[in-house]
This record gives sequence, structure tokens and C-alpha cells, in this order.
Amino acid sequence: MHQETFRPSIIYLELNGVKCHRLTMTAYRRHYSPGATCFFTVNLKNRQSRLLVERVDDLRDAWRQVKADWPFETLAICILPDHLHCILRLPDHDENFSVRWMRIKTLFTRKIPKSEDPASGARSRERGIWQRRYWDHMIRDERDFETHVNYIHGNPIRHGYVADPDDWPWSSWHRYKREFGRVWNADTKGNFGE
Repeated sequence: MHQETFRPSIIYLELNGVKCHRLTMTAYRRHYSPGATCFFTVNLKNRQSRLLVERVDDLRDAWRQVKADWPFETLAICILPDHLHCILRLPDHDENFSVRWMRIKTLFTRKIPKSEDPASGARSRERGIWQRRYWDHMIRDERDFETHVNYIHGNPIRHGYVADPDDWPWSSWHRYKREFGRVWNADTKGNFGE
């Protein structure tokens, strides 16, 4: 379970020689429980890019290296050309998803030559490959988990890449089918879990 804590941003101004401050945008910092399970959507900055599937081995290498240094379990995943969806679970003593995403993005980016970088970042030392943030959702229960697993595996169908999840190679669907006897129901028309 997580909670969001309010942290106001403060800007200090000097008006007519008098120092004052005012609160600005609301800033939130997520707090996860140790051992949390969470669904993520992580996007490339260039949504027309095919970089994730063209360089999938580099992404896998970054994923493995971070997993070795900062353990986590990948419960479900689907890599699409310009974004990925996954469900990750942390060890019981850990609650830090952010460091894992930062490291995965960094290691993957380092493997991409600057000539393949779609844009230079606005901030110093930043490349233009990834969107800065990611979308996350804490998994609440078994039904929520099942809904998100189905959403992940049905994503290549919804995007029109394939008609059957068996035909998409960059997905945990194949493992689910093999280990749990999953069958894709064509009547869903690709709307897994929706």
C-alpha cells in the first residue's frame, strides 16, 4: 500500500527589499510499503520510436544488471516499440521502485549511441530517450492483479501490432501460457481485463 504526502514547493522572492515567500505547485512523493507490487507504464519521449524493440537486448541487459544490484521480481511484462508495461514486486524489506527505474533507464540509455538519441534533454547530462516520469498503480488484490496482467498481455493487440498475443515475442504472455495454461479468448477482441 502507498500513500502520497503533500510537500509544498516554496519560492523565495524579494519585493521592494523585503524577503517573502509563497507556496507554488503541489509536489507529491510516493511512499510504498516494503514488498509492494506495482503496475508501471514507462514511455519513450519519442512516441513514434521503435527503439525498445529494436534494442530489446540492450533493455534486457540493463534490466538484468539492475535486478542483480537491486533485486525485484518481474511478474508480468510487455515491451512495445515506444513504451512498456510491467508488474514488479519488491523484496519484503524494500520499498524503492524509483532507484530501479532510474538505473534501468540510465543503463539502457548508455548503450544507445548519441546519434540514435531522438533529442537532447533540456537539462544538463540528460538525454532525450525516456520521458522523465512513469505511471504507476499499486496492486490492491488478486482481481486487480489479474486485470493488470490481462491488460499487459493484450496491449500489442490493442495497438494493432498482432491479432494474437502468441505472435508478440516481447511479452511474458508466453510464460503465463506455458506455466498457467492461459488461453487467449478471441471473443474479447483484444480487450483483456477491460
